[in-house]
Amino acid sequence: MSAPTLLVYTRTTDYRHDSIPAAITALRSLGDFEIHAHENPTALEQPLDHYAAVVFLSTSGDVLTPTARDRLTAYIENGGGFAGIHAAACTEYDWPYYGDLLGARFAGHPPIQPGRALVEDPDHPATRHLPPTWEVTDEWYDFHASPRPTAHVLLSADETSYTGGTMGDDHPLAWCRTQGAGRVFYTALGHTVEAYDDPLFLAHLRGGITWAAAR
Repeated sequence: MSAPTLLVYTRTTDYRHDSIPAAITALRSLGDFEIHAHENPTALEQPLDHYAAVVFLSTSGDVLTPTARDRLTAYIENGGGFAGIHAAACTEYDWPYYGDLLGARFAGHPPIQPGRALVEDPDHPATRHLPPTWEVTDEWYDFHASPRPTAHVLLSADETSYTGGTMGDDHPLAWCRTQGAGRVFYTALGHTVEAYDDPLFLAHLRGGITWAAAR
């Protein structure tokens, strides 16, 4: 049986993360998926039904044409999977559907630093391998609002463990939700190149993407 195929989309029209090549390599190294990596929005203007999930990997800015928006919407509403990694929350700010799909939008971040991530759901595939308190060095994203009203939070930030957080006691970092008949997974982690050498983070991605890709 062949591995599920992912469309991994990495277009940026704003900040571009140096970790994108390492992330693509890491996803390929997992062996769980066949990876089709694309930068051109025409890749999302084509039929998407043969993909198990579409992954926005540190995309930024406006990255889709109107046709691609329509294709992605139809794909997810009809049961396609979607996963967003890190700067996927800094994407398509003027498309309301995308904000609803993802569950929250990026607001800012303090400098990269170590901190503690707290597992909220120890049974989900994206978090069941993690320790209850996970020591992580990353770029701790803040969001304009918590996604908790429409999403199931998997991992949250302990703002007492680092400086500069702005969300207080309710600071989700990773979550999942449904959109139409589709499944959506998002993780705010994954800024650094080193993250994609971390077995715990890679297992986090594997579990989240696998969950999103299930139909």
